[in-house]
Amino acid sequence: MYPMNPREPATSNSDPFDLTWEMFGELSRALALRVAREYEPEIVVGIARAGVIPAAIIASILRVDLYSMTISRRAGTDEVRERPEVLTAAPGHAAGRRVLIVDELATSGDTMRLALAGVRGVGPAEVRTAVSFSRPGGYTPDYVALETDQAIIFPWDRKVFEGRELIVNPRYEGVIDD
Repeated sequence: MYPMNPREPATSNSDPFDLTWEMFGELSRALALRVAREYEPEIVVGIARAGVIPAAIIASILRVDLYSMTISRRAGTDEVRERPEVLTAAPGHAAGRRVLIVDELATSGDTMRLALAGVRGVGPAEVRTAVSFSRPGGYTPDYVALETDQAIIFPWDRKVFEGRELIVNPRYEGVIDD
């Protein structure tokens, strides 16, 4: 078994989903279109770090402003908490507006529930949720681009800096090619 992020459980017999930038772009476009057919958000709130990536694409396609809030399981670079924590507050610009909260992945829903509570705390007119990927049997956002139980290797996470060099993320050594 390969080492993966706790938010990305894989079944023991499945290969990881090695997501390309091109496919990610198409999934984000499809997600934006799905949202636009049913909802007219006035702002998009991306959950940092990685949720702001699809959020930026969706906000751009929908031609609305993008804001972020940071919710993370990470404590530093190596330690991963069991539960996520809110590190920055929901944007005050959400007050009285229709809001779409976007994250890259929903598994347990812990992060999205914290984001929903934070945004609802500033008094939006309405709030809905969207994710690029969700897990079968997990939290179900209002809008999902793709449901999968495969571990996902996101294109922005394939390689990381070590010192001054860009290397294959140590989590994926032996799983992906350089």
